[in-house]
Amino acid sequence: MANDDTFRTQAAYHLLKEYFPHEEWEDILLDVGLQSERFDGFGHPPCVPVGATFPDRQALAAANVHRPRQAGIWGKQDEEAKSVVVSGGYPDDEDYGDEIIYTGQGGQTEGRHTHDQELTRGNAALINSIASGRPIRVIRGAGRHSRFAPPTGLRYDGLYRVEEHWSDKGVSNFLVYRFRLRAIDSIAEISSPVTLRSGGEGDSAAAPPPSGNPRPGRRASEVQRVIRSTAIANWVKGIHQHTCQVCGIRIATPTGAYAEAAHIRPLGSPHNGPDDPSNILCLCPNHHVAFDFGMLTVESDLTVIDRATGERSPLRTVSDHRISAEHLAYHRDHHTLKMTTAG
Repeated sequence: MANDDTFRTQAAYHLLKEYFPHEEWEDILLDVGLQSERFDGFGHPPCVPVGATFPDRQALAAANVHRPRQAGIWGKQDEEAKSVVVSGGYPDDEDYGDEIIYTGQGGQTEGRHTHDQELTRGNAALINSIASGRPIRVIRGAGRHSRFAPPTGLRYDGLYRVEEHWSDKGVSNFLVYRFRLRAIDSIAEISSPVTLRSGGEGDSAAAPPPSGNPRPGRRASEVQRVIRSTAIANWVKGIHQHTCQVCGIRIATPTGAYAEAAHIRPLGSPHNGPDDPSNILCLCPNHHVAFDFGMLTVESDLTVIDRATGERSPLRTVSDHRISAEHLAYHRDHHTLKMTTAG
């Protein structure tokens, strides 16, 4: 136990669960020296391994995994979220294992959906998590709502990132906010080099685009995930010489130029955008975030509109990269709804 952190964590978890299920675990861990300072609520809780189970919300709170006794989101409006409980409380939830479409909080009266959700409290905290990139904990509750749910009680299922959010009319026909959560180990994508036809980095001509995928599927295994084609993203970045199509900045790094591929119409349910060059823009990190949040939109004539300042500028294009007007219209309409409902 002295030399193995993992074994020590597991032993402490089992002792705490067996003998102190509803007492404050943090106080005990501080007293015995297994924890040196108070847990700030972000990341893995001390001495709680992924897969740890709890009989009820009181025990979950005692272990500092999820503090609220009823709310599904632990987080305040002016900070990032710390954790969410997926327990089938909203019929709009979709659970694919390493990807979850999570419905925000609010809009219910005595368990019934009776009014629109608002972009406040835990919902705002989850949006803050998108902006910061700080992961949240996911806890699944028992029930028939998901084949990934535990048979009884609640289970800590590790860290997820909040990738995006949107508003929609839910099953009950009231406005809901939805959030795409993805398990940490599913986020990293391995890049592959792009071969230019001639002239090296100074030549914008690239090989013809790889074949796209009009409906990216899900690979069946222990979990399901949207299948992305990194070759498509790298082709788009390569043909633009890794230069942002909005601001023209090309970020140089010790290992080469850096840019990000932004899908115009997001992949996965409910958007079901294709993994195809016509649905991808080459953007710098700042403008990628602004585009995903709807603060940048692109008109049918390829005019970029900054919705914070009202400034207009032309989208930088190359002749070999055709951008779909249909997907740009979807992005505009999607974010116009969000801006209208949030305002």
